[in-house]
Amino acid sequence: MKRLAIYCGSATPADPVYIDCAREVGRTLAERGIGVVYGGGRLGLMGAVADAALAAGGEVIGIIPQALVDAEVAHQGCTELHIVGTMHQRKQAFTDLSDGFVNLPGGTGTMDELWEALSWAQIGYHAKPVGLLNVAGYYDHLVAFYHHMAEVGFLRAQHRDILIVDTALDGLLTQMERHVPVTTITKIGAKDL
Repeated sequence: MKRLAIYCGSATPADPVYIDCAREVGRTLAERGIGVVYGGGRLGLMGAVADAALAAGGEVIGIIPQALVDAEVAHQGCTELHIVGTMHQRKQAFTDLSDGFVNLPGGTGTMDELWEALSWAQIGYHAKPVGLLNVAGYYDHLVAFYHHMAEVGFLRAQHRDILIVDTALDGLLTQMERHVPVTTITKIGAKDL
């Protein structure tokens, strides 16, 4: 993996465990020679990932919509800062420029990015690993819900392992490196409608 898209919040929660994790991710990826592709912001976890990666000599590519540049939240110290017109263009650029996706804690925007990466993998738009770093149990309920979707039958058995979950960064990256993509898309029959 040469570059990973990092999805995370632009907020800074009161508990320092989240910002510490973001810094660890940025630093560790830089130390491993893995570039960061992220939302281009200077605030919250996003800024912490970028600052730590840059401080460790890593490549940081920010992808940010013009509206957020206008709101003065862009990180001007990125190795590259790509300014796009829409959030859809931003997410497409994440997919185009990265070899996989790592989700850290975040809000609705982070969830949107996670679900899109997962659904695109399901239908074969990409074959890249999708990782979820479950910091301090933040994603426990989401992981349980993901398994519930499979149990109920809304997530096919062959797609259940698309989401890679770990509580430790090293473990997550190891699993992502071993990722074997789903190579076939099952035809949807009338019984599935």
